[in-house]
Amino acid sequence: MQKTKHKIYFRFYEELNDFLPEEKCKVLFEHIYIDRASVKDIIESLGVPHTEVDLILVNGKSIGFDYLISDGDDISVYPVFESLDITDVQYLRPKPLRNPKFIADVHLGKLARYLRMVGFDVLYKNNFDDDEIVNLSLTEKRAILTKDRGILKRSKVTHGYWIRNTKIQEQVVEVIKRFDLKNIIKEFSRCIDCNSLLIKINKNKILNELPPKVASSQEKFYRCPVCKKNYWKGTHHQKMLSFIKSVKDL
Repeated sequence: MQKTKHKIYFRFYEELNDFLPEEKCKVLFEHIYIDRASVKDIIESLGVPHTEVDLILVNGKSIGFDYLISDGDDISVYPVFESLDITDVQYLRPKPLRNPKFIADVHLGKLARYLRMVGFDVLYKNNFDDDEIVNLSLTEKRAILTKDRGILKRSKVTHGYWIRNTKIQEQVVEVIKRFDLKNIIKEFSRCIDCNSLLIKINKNKILNELPPKVASSQEKFYRCPVCKKNYWKGTHHQKMLSFIKSVKDL
């Protein structure tokens, strides 16, 4: 016996269109289905990770990921609103991460270092596997930053973001805009190597660790209490300041 085909209609908004083929971008399009499924499963089958979605309207009414689609449904799908509180409308995850912390996948080591440079807590190791990333994201309440859409489609994942850009400055700006971080930038407050918060240290305590030119020309020093790396305003400081200014001038 031939199964009956049914139709539903989708419209995806803003950056969610990054995951769709051109013919489905920013337009209402028809989707054919046979067996009923949850709206979450259908959205992800179209290529959009659920972590990128924050609001779903079906026939004008807000619904959750577990809603079972019905013939003729008109479905509007909206991206995450980190900078807006839409709790009274519908949140599809517990709450936004207002104390933002991140974990980056193995492809984003440079991004992790740059985000640390502007003060953000980013966990990164070049040997993390996907299971470790997901588990650390959940236990430490970290949003996943990734170039792999597949990891964001895992049902356990609650917060995550697929990095679109390839150039490092654009990636940093992308994350800051997406998570509304501009007003909480604290440049040079973290160790770019191990992510720990830096502490101010008296030069005399580290004098034997400093190059002679640095010891004679610099007075202010900061130290990582974990990996023991020392920081000062070296030759790259001005270049880093210019980068940070460009980020702040979004």
